[in-house]
Amino acid sequence: MSSQWITVIILGAAILLLTLTKLRPDLVALMVMLALGITGVVDHTLIFSGFASSAVMTILGISMISVALQQTGAANAIGRLMYKIGGRSEILLVFLVSFFSALLSLFMNNIAAVGVLLPAVMSLSRRSQTPPGRLLMPLAFGTILGGMATLLTTSNIIVSGALKDAGITGFGLLDFFPVGAPVLLVGILYLVFIGRKLLPKSAVSTNKSTPQALTEKLMLQYRLDSELSQLKVLPASQLANKTVSSLECQISDQMHLIRILPKRGPAQMVAPDTVLRSGDILIVNGKMDNSTLVELGLELLSPFKGDLPITDAANPLAEVLLSPHSQWVGKSLCEINFRIRYGLIVLALWRQGNPIHDNISNLKLQTEDALLVQGGAEYISQLEQEKDFVLLEEDPDSVIRPKKLGLALLITILTLGFAAFDILPVALVVLAGATLLLVTGCMSLNDAFQRIEWKAIFLIAGMWPLTIAIRETGLAAGLTTSMLDWLGPVSPLIIAAFFLLISMLLTQFMSGPVAPIIIIPLALSAAKNFGIDPHPLALAVALGCSLAFITPLGHPVNIMVMNPGGYTFKDYARVGFPLTLLSITVILLGLHFIWGL
Repeated sequence: MSSQWITVIILGAAILLLTLTKLRPDLVALMVMLALGITGVVDHTLIFSGFASSAVMTILGISMISVALQQTGAANAIGRLMYKIGGRSEILLVFLVSFFSALLSLFMNNIAAVGVLLPAVMSLSRRSQTPPGRLLMPLAFGTILGGMATLLTTSNIIVSGALKDAGITGFGLLDFFPVGAPVLLVGILYLVFIGRKLLPKSAVSTNKSTPQALTEKLMLQYRLDSELSQLKVLPASQLANKTVSSLECQISDQMHLIRILPKRGPAQMVAPDTVLRSGDILIVNGKMDNSTLVELGLELLSPFKGDLPITDAANPLAEVLLSPHSQWVGKSLCEINFRIRYGLIVLALWRQGNPIHDNISNLKLQTEDALLVQGGAEYISQLEQEKDFVLLEEDPDSVIRPKKLGLALLITILTLGFAAFDILPVALVVLAGATLLLVTGCMSLNDAFQRIEWKAIFLIAGMWPLTIAIRETGLAAGLTTSMLDWLGPVSPLIIAAFFLLISMLLTQFMSGPVAPIIIIPLALSAAKNFGIDPHPLALAVALGCSLAFITPLGHPVNIMVMNPGGYTFKDYARVGFPLTLLSITVILLGLHFIWGL
């Protein structure tokens, strides 16, 4: 049996298995890779080349950058902005996600655009209580649509380079815009008004509480609202000019400091070395009688109007359980210096079905006591490594490294800038940026590795040898040549439509720059033979290679959102097929009216 027929059989089997969804897509990809290697269709020296491909390395690097953006608060800020505009209106959220992703992809690599926005959209999903499956496909498709209107997309750059190599003027930065912009506009309108209704209804949930809901839930469960009050530090106060750590056990039986509202500046968390000043307003948990207030030099203020600012993304609430084998059983929080040791405040204690607020610093801890704690997100996350406590619930959007926000944004902008202007290969640039973020402490290596979408990487790497087989066996070129011969003498617009369709079809299973590399020489040859301007045919090839909506294999960004969105191959086909037909129609109209075909 010839290599071409073996490739066709393996491709058909892969499509069938992926469509039936009985096996995981990444497992099917590994089976494809092994089948091509065992049958000898792809040389054994190339069978694992997908793991070193530029697409895989780019996803690896941009996934790590995304972790840094999430941990430093950049993604949280973008998510808050979109939530502020869109609220819980799904139609507005789909528009915002697709619009922002398209806008970003006009200036940068598509994978990078999705990498930047993915954690922000996941944060938006939690805030708006919208399943991620309703937002992540618009994110991926919006990015692809935006890339069609600029030269900076990979397939567009390859096609333009092929024109120059053939001695023909290449495309400029905005040459794609007159045709690509209408496709972008129609695509976003489709996603908002039609595609949104085709998205899976039962998409997976984040399985995590929203930040606001978690805070409200814990405050209600521990009855914290009724215990909060505001105290002003008077000039002659015993607390003035003293650190929190020196006062911890002195005042712990009366109140627990939660936050400080200084005379100037924003609210501050209470760290052990925080110095209390005259005029500071203290948000405390606990009630004091008048005699104690007078003795300590404090003034009780009127109740705060609105929500007291006791939490933020960098200092959330969390609930921890005392481990059965904890060394702290039988000891008090004051004895173990909990605030100093763990950097956290204990606001309340849960014992035998009831919250306890009074004198908790001196209570002897018991097995299965739960503690409501607050403090830096980094300190809360460190409790996961503690054998004495079990972290029950924490804010999924907490900002672990807020002080690194500016540095992370600077490194990310420089990275994307180098990638956008093609100064160095994109994969090399994003990996360098990710490494710099690691070295500067904007994220940890363990966190980065835990959050990388390994399923996406194995899916791309496993299917990569299939791309090699389609190219090296001559399957794609032979099919294209035969169909051109079959078409015979037809109008230039029909020829452009043919190259648009064949590029689109090959792109569904040849993610990356492979499809334009195969098709553009044939398009230039056809332009010469039929006496047609090569530019509109080249444009048809480039834009056809961007119509990657029908399968997740069409573009790495589809694979990046597949697992967190809970999508199947059928979901992409259901939403992507009508979008593809609309895009083809708009492209052909553009080639006819703008390029004169």
